[in-house]
Amino acid sequence: MTWHRPAVRIIAGTAGRLAIKVPKAVTRPTTDFVRQAMFSILGPAVEGTAVLDLFAGSGAIGLEALSRGAKSCVFVDEHRQAEIVIRENLAKARLEGGRVVRADVHAWVTKDLGIYDLIFADPPYAKNPGDRDHLKALLANPALPPRLAEGGWLIGECATSSRSPEGPGFVLQDRREYGNSAILLYAAAPAS
Repeated sequence: MTWHRPAVRIIAGTAGRLAIKVPKAVTRPTTDFVRQAMFSILGPAVEGTAVLDLFAGSGAIGLEALSRGAKSCVFVDEHRQAEIVIRENLAKARLEGGRVVRADVHAWVTKDLGIYDLIFADPPYAKNPGDRDHLKALLANPALPPRLAEGGWLIGECATSSRSPEGPGFVLQDRREYGNSAILLYAAAPAS
């Protein structure tokens, strides 16, 4: 029996229902169901935002944001195949405002000077003892909190079996679980 990956689609907006490519390097793209839940939580707050899509993979999250009216999105992933696929998906969806960066996410965040209303982080899940917890490392990076605009959100994703990571610049506002995935909504920590 051959296993087939379900098609990934942009759910709503100007490119709604469009099927997009997923690079082979991406083993666990965010499902349509989880993305629908994520964007239902955000609602109309997506319109006109500057978005950062970290560990972008196929670009499905950032593409969804652009389709729903975000003014810009920077897609960051270290894999060459992901970079190619995101560019193809942007062209196919005819979405403007996208910029693709091929770089290690942790190193890139340290150098970036952009300010974003929405930062999405859907890293590979730590599956085995000793695996790097990318979300925890990202939240601990002192360069990330200044990237979040006032009133903005950092939306992370982790396995439901994992605890919600914490970071000094962020406060967890909500955790919602959908199957094997948990969506974590962080706000900036109040200035001390």
